[in-house]
Amino acid sequence: MPPAAPALRLPTVDDPADHVWVFDLDNTLYPASCNLFKQVDARMAAFIAELLSITEDEARALQKRYYRTFGTTLRGLMLEHKITPHSFLEFVHAIDVSPVPCNPALDIALGALQGRKLIFTNGSIRHAENVLERIGIAHHFEAIFDIVAADYVPKPDPAPYQAFLRQHAVVPALACMLEDLPRNLVPAATLGMTTVLVKGTHELTEIDAAGDHIHHVTDDLVAWLDAAAAHQRIG
Repeated sequence: MPPAAPALRLPTVDDPADHVWVFDLDNTLYPASCNLFKQVDARMAAFIAELLSITEDEARALQKRYYRTFGTTLRGLMLEHKITPHSFLEFVHAIDVSPVPCNPALDIALGALQGRKLIFTNGSIRHAENVLERIGIAHHFEAIFDIVAADYVPKPDPAPYQAFLRQHAVVPALACMLEDLPRNLVPAATLGMTTVLVKGTHELTEIDAAGDHIHHVTDDLVAWLDAAAAHQRIG
């Protein structure tokens, strides 16, 4: 007989409508197998190659180094080469989002979940809107907090988390954050949010993958949200 599933831990509230659900976008709300990052990756390499007059292989190596060192390639380019971020974001996010499937089950699950729903992404608003519309779930989200709102400082730096909380008047003790990168849940847990790791296949999914900053782990987002909505109904 399989072991019993661990008890669901949600923020304690008098009214489930007071819950705040904070969702990462890429590889969290759609499967990593869609591999949108392959397109973004290619466009970043092309942008860097033209910017610095280097080969695309050299650009790709630099891009990876900046990503690992600074959290995003953009942050590295801003700090090391003083680029204007708007042109970079416009270029790299001009991608085909058709590999992302419409997800009616996720639409229903989000609709059953009581409380505010927000996107917190290292991407741009334009990219987030394109993806959310493709999935068919854009109407569920009150706002998108993107890399521009974060003053181009990416997760997991603590600064954008604080900015996110201030801008959207989020009380951490009432919030639950869902992410595919474990390291991005460290600041959330430190602030007092409940955290959910949506297991993925990205190269960074093993960094900080264990520890008490992760309260739940799932490889089925819809099933987890269904369980959370049921928990809300039971009270």
